[in-house]
Amino acid sequence: MKKHLLVSPDRPDDPERLKLYPVKLMQHQEETAHQLAHKINHIIASSQSTALMLPEIAKLIGIATNVDCCCLVAITGEDSTEATTASWCADEYLGMPQPDELFSMEQSVLQCATEPFTIEDIATIRNSLVIGCQQLPLPIKSVLAIPTRFGGKNNGVVNLIKFQSYDWGEGEKYILKTIAAACAIAFSQFTQAQLISHQQQYLQKSNQHQSLIKQLTILSRSNLELSQMLQLAIASTAESLQADRGLLILLRYTDPLFRSTNRTQIPQARADVIGEWHRENPNNTESLNQSFTLAECALCQRAFTEGGKPVIINDYTDLPETTIVAPLFDITQLPSVLLMPLENQGRILGFLVLQQAVPREWQVAELNLVEMVCAQVSNAIIQSNTIRQVQTLVDERTAKLQSSLELQAKLHERTRQYVDQLRELSRLKDEFMSNISDRLRYPLTNMMLSIKNLQRQGITPERQVVYLDILEKECSKEINLINDLLTLQKLESQQEPPRYENLNVNTRIQELSELLTKKLTEKGLSINLDIPETPLKLQTELESFDRILQELLNNAYTYSERDTIIHLHASHQVNQLVDQVMIKVTNTGRGISQEEATYIFDRFRRGRGGRWTPGTGLGLALVKSLVQHLNGAIAVESTPIPDSQLSEICFTLTLPQFSDDSKPYSESD
Repeated sequence: MKKHLLVSPDRPDDPERLKLYPVKLMQHQEETAHQLAHKINHIIASSQSTALMLPEIAKLIGIATNVDCCCLVAITGEDSTEATTASWCADEYLGMPQPDELFSMEQSVLQCATEPFTIEDIATIRNSLVIGCQQLPLPIKSVLAIPTRFGGKNNGVVNLIKFQSYDWGEGEKYILKTIAAACAIAFSQFTQAQLISHQQQYLQKSNQHQSLIKQLTILSRSNLELSQMLQLAIASTAESLQADRGLLILLRYTDPLFRSTNRTQIPQARADVIGEWHRENPNNTESLNQSFTLAECALCQRAFTEGGKPVIINDYTDLPETTIVAPLFDITQLPSVLLMPLENQGRILGFLVLQQAVPREWQVAELNLVEMVCAQVSNAIIQSNTIRQVQTLVDERTAKLQSSLELQAKLHERTRQYVDQLRELSRLKDEFMSNISDRLRYPLTNMMLSIKNLQRQGITPERQVVYLDILEKECSKEINLINDLLTLQKLESQQEPPRYENLNVNTRIQELSELLTKKLTEKGLSINLDIPETPLKLQTELESFDRILQELLNNAYTYSERDTIIHLHASHQVNQLVDQVMIKVTNTGRGISQEEATYIFDRFRRGRGGRWTPGTGLGLALVKSLVQHLNGAIAVESTPIPDSQLSEICFTLTLPQFSDDSKPYSESD
């Protein structure tokens, strides 16, 4: 018997052996593809939730095809832009950090499972990749995709994705072709489930809208105040329509000649917020009672120019930057706006405003609901205004009577205040006349006595010299008193403006203190100067400045205790961007009470420490008038010294460093 020799397996060039492997491989791929399609159909039949069905199918296909990622895109819109994605990635890519460069159509290798493709199919695949890759922040390099058809239309795309460059084989393409029909059924079932869900939501919203209209009808017939009723209306409307914010605005027309039929003219009116609701914080009413004019809001103006039609802004950022909107709309945070006018017999009463944080397309049913709400609110406002007008007429008559009684009471109180003021002025006049009489009488009396003594016979030359000195001193006192009174009168009448000139404050302080040195030494006093090292410049009137310092130093000398030190401090400061020169004169003596500090700068008014001290009582009054003449300020502060009956008395003089004609202070200075 003849025996056939077996071909050795080590002979790869055997032609019979080479034919077996492609056949077996094709059979294996067919079995895998059909098994995969069967499993997909099983998932479709047994899935309890359509939301979980697509992710489960994506995982099944991804594992079966040994790819890095499988992305299923169910197309729900006619233009392939509305879609729902379900993706699966291999475990080694989960948690992978986001790369610097993501998917781009130019970088990826896109292959299609069936060829040739129409332009619509290619566009559908590309759109699905763009939509799907928004959820896949991974470096996609190679894609094998096939569109699925159901009822003659594309209803989805199956994408096999590799994160490295890859040459797709016929096996992967065959698998996609085989499971395309099953995936199309899955996409169709998912789309139908979404459609049913949308219809259920629509029915639910319709029920909510009907309930809202009934609720508003009940509110309009209730006895609630208009503000409470409107607040409940805007809260219910905004919450029912799932808005992020709701506003109810009423108009107050300030132009009585305006006619509502003139749609091309924007009236003069103010818009008041009388109702507000926020989704995140329903009790937030920050904008209540805020107002703005129509000229400040382009959205409200459009309601007039467009014949009372609703103003819809899906995204405010799409409008020109020059469009002006009232700040209380907070348009940067809530860019989507629906503004519906409240209209009655051609007259716009106000606006109902709904806002969203994200762009929103308002449905026709929602716009109809808002229009019905505005009609209910407008009727409620008209009814409330009619009742209010009647009540207002009664209240006005009552208010006029009450106002008349209150006016009489105010006139009586004002008359009493005038009488008190006249009494106070009379007292001050009498006090002034008494003081001025004393200041004039004492020097004249001394002068008269000196004249009589000079007229006596046999008076010695030495005594004549004494009496002549008395005459000269008392005459000087009278002249100085009269000059001071004339200066005060001149300053109060503001007959002449200050004559500014530049001076060195350091030099003037040193010169004036040197003139006082001999006088201080006789009383055992000394003066300590604290002035800047650099010259301190000042633009002021020299004569007035010298007189102020002389009076302050003379006052410190007069009321200082023996063997103490007078401190004079000068410095530069900036107050509210204005350069100032500040001078402080401090001495140690009897303290000044708060009561005395209120009148120490008045004419002929002296503190308790100055009762027995010679003087006219005009020095500090003259200082105050001169300081005001130079646009400055003067203040006094008395600080008690611990464990002592004495106090530190500080007079603070503040003068502007530059006159009004000089340049203002700037940061660069």
